[in-house]
Amino acid sequence: MTRGNGGVLNVVATPIGNLEDVTLRALRVLRESDAVVAEDTRRTRQLLSAHGIRQRLLSLPAHDEQRRVPEIVRRLDEGQTVALCTDAGSPALSDPGAALVRAAREAGHQVTPIPGPSAITAALSAAGVPADSFVFLGFLPRTPGKLIRVLEPALQSGRTLVFFESPLRLAKTLQLAAPSLGERTVIVARELTKVHETFHIGTATELAAQFGERPPRGECTVLVST
Repeated sequence: MTRGNGGVLNVVATPIGNLEDVTLRALRVLRESDAVVAEDTRRTRQLLSAHGIRQRLLSLPAHDEQRRVPEIVRRLDEGQTVALCTDAGSPALSDPGAALVRAAREAGHQVTPIPGPSAITAALSAAGVPADSFVFLGFLPRTPGKLIRVLEPALQSGRTLVFFESPLRLAKTLQLAAPSLGERTVIVARELTKVHETFHIGTATELAAQFGERPPRGECTVLVST
């Protein structure tokens, strides 16, 4: 229920690669908002320009989210409608946005999800692994000890695991995870929805060796089958 002065924060999912993968509702919300809050205004401007939308853009980078939230909440206090989006996919899922959503709710404003593209569900739908139940781990820790402490309990759940990784760290992460993952099937989905979309399948050891020789291009979504 909306309280306060009637400000509305729309949390808008945007394409993860292909700019055509945006909903009609998302385009309408972006067009009708008083302001659009973006993780990187350059990336979001490309999306808006591709669909003929001219909008005021406010930056909300991850490293400065806490400091910039009060300014955006003040807009909501004035009764404005604000759209929140990140570079790709849904805000707050390993991206900025959670602090703003929390502050907006605490201030009594309506927060509405505008669902759309997701690297998680896109990868699961085309990987051929059990997807009726899964565990999303975000980005795994970089240090071996912390990585194992996150990975081991998740493996014991018996569910498919999903995590994100940057192309430059992929081989190292798979190498560190290999002793825990053993012979489980690992799928690396890269460049999802783009021209060079590819699914690489093997064990963690095999894929670590493959990507150690030639790092992939583009962000990666990694699945580990049960």
